[in-house]
Amino acid sequence: ENPRSNRRPPTHPRHHTTNHRTETFLPSSSDPGRENSSRGPTRKRRRAANDTMSNLQFKTFDAFEDANEGAAGASADKVHVRVQQRNGRKCITTVAGLADDLDIKRICKAFKKNFSCNGAVQKDEDGSEVVQLSGDQRTNVMDFLVDQEICTKAEVVLHGF
Repeated sequence: ENPRSNRRPPTHPRHHTTNHRTETFLPSSSDPGRENSSRGPTRKRRRAANDTMSNLQFKTFDAFEDANEGAAGASADKVHVRVQQRNGRKCITTVAGLADDLDIKRICKAFKKNFSCNGAVQKDEDGSEVVQLSGDQRTNVMDFLVDQEICTKAEVVLHGF
């Protein structure tokens, strides 16, 4: 009277007494959308998936888009301070719209020294000079411009808050 003798045989498909060749779980060659091997979709289906991926168009983000809005005289006297995302946690602060009679390189040098960051002066598409600073320096830039009386607080526009 062994308690194990009353057990039923396992019901897993591999344990059936029938021929394993006929009960295979691999797709047969008659399956639609499959090759003779079990490696995946046919080349035509793969090629169609690649074609649809190449036709996708992603929208590009223009950080200076809102600077063009409004009247030309209203946005010309504003200083725009923006942050552009680079990659991961890295970002760049851009300062655009400073007056042409200011020494932009000297202001950039003061930014770099006071904020302990790297910076550069770049030419914009329209020929104006833009200061680029590493890191998110928006509030620091606004406080510096107001403290040094380069411009008033009403003239500084912080973007991204």
